[in-house]
Parts: sequence; structure tokens; C-alpha cells
Amino acid sequence: MVVGDADISTPASLIGDPTRAAFMLALSEADALPASELANRAGVTRSTASIQLAKLVDGGLLSVEQHGRHRYYALADPAIAAAIESLAVIAPRRPATSLKQARIGSDLQAARTCYDHLAGALGVSVFEALLNERLLTDNLQPTKTGTRRFAELGIDVDRVARNRRAFARPCLDWTERRHHLAGALGAALAARFFELGWIERTRESRAIRITPEGHRQLGKEFGLELD
Repeated sequence: MVVGDADISTPASLIGDPTRAAFMLALSEADALPASELANRAGVTRSTASIQLAKLVDGGLLSVEQHGRHRYYALADPAIAAAIESLAVIAPRRPATSLKQARIGSDLQAARTCYDHLAGALGVSVFEALLNERLLTDNLQPTKTGTRRFAELGIDVDRVARNRRAFARPCLDWTERRHHLAGALGAALAARFFELGWIERTRESRAIRITPEGHRQLGKEFGLELD
């Protein structure tokens, strides 16, 4: 088969529907969610959600697994999360229509997850600290000092490098307009920060909260001064 140009219109048309876009945004912050939760997030009925989710599964953007009576949906590939974040960079901002929405927007800008890695001001600051302290080279490989420092944090970079996905790559942050760290290393850092209790999830959105211990340790380990 002769391969031509990429047909970006196919995934674009799937994501472009407001209901399906809401599903994709919700799943960019979670490993998997049931159809009922996705329906609530998008403000649609369960029957409507079922129809729209089936289109995303058929289009290869979502995967689905049956657990008991519930079907759980997830992004089919980490590259899809990166595409959603990239679209957010060029998308117009929705005006906040309530104090709650304004607060959530502020929280998302401060610190959030982008699929499985850190984003927002926190993610950008951590990435820049890794580069400034020469824990990563300019082509995002760990230095000797970086390998040691990551090990002290409980991250085995050799094990991370054996992951089938890219080891480390820059991801343009849609709120900061600078890069945060994605890839297997970005995911490992985020997971370790959660394990250490430096950050914790919030219930209302993909925003994350830096704990008091996190403020202390992020300042100590990376020289970060976070509000």
C-alpha cells in the first residue's frame, strides 16, 4: 500500500463534537472512567454518552474494558493526550461563568496533570529546574548527577528507559505557553510525587494540590518557590 499524507480530518472530526471533546478532556486527567461519570462530566444522558463513546472507540481514540456491570473508557494511546494538550494551546479560552469555574481555572493553571505527567506552572517549573540543575541534558537524557538524584527520589532511570514509550520529551503547556516534561520520565516523576505525598488530586478537576510537605520538599530538591 502506498502511504499518502496523514488524514487529520478523521480524528479532528471526532474530537470536534462538544460532547466527545468533553469526554476526551475528562479522560486526559484519569486512567479510565465509567460511562456514567463521563455522561455527568459532559452534562448529557447516559444513552447519548453511549452513542458518542462508541464513535470514539470505533475511531481508535478510546479503548474500553468491561468490569462487572460497568464499561470503563480510557485514551487509547498517550499520543492522544499530547494531541489534546496541543489543541488546547490553540483553542480559545472559555470565559468563566461562575466563581467556581474561575477558581477551577486558576487551580488548573497552577498545577494539574496532563494525562500522566505534571503540567501547569508546577510542571513547567519542575522541567526547567531539571534542565537548570543539569539533571537532564539538552536532549533530555539524564546526566550522572541526574541519575543519582533521580535514584535518591526513588526513580530508576534505567528501568524507566526500558518503557516502550519515549523516555522524555517536551510538551507545550497550554496555560503557560512553555514546555513541561512528558514521556516515561515525566510520568515516573508525577507518580513518585503522588507516592511521596508531595501532591494530591482534587475531586472537581484534573487540578492537583501541592501539600505542605510538597512545598518543603520541592523547594529543597529543586529550589522551587511555589505559591
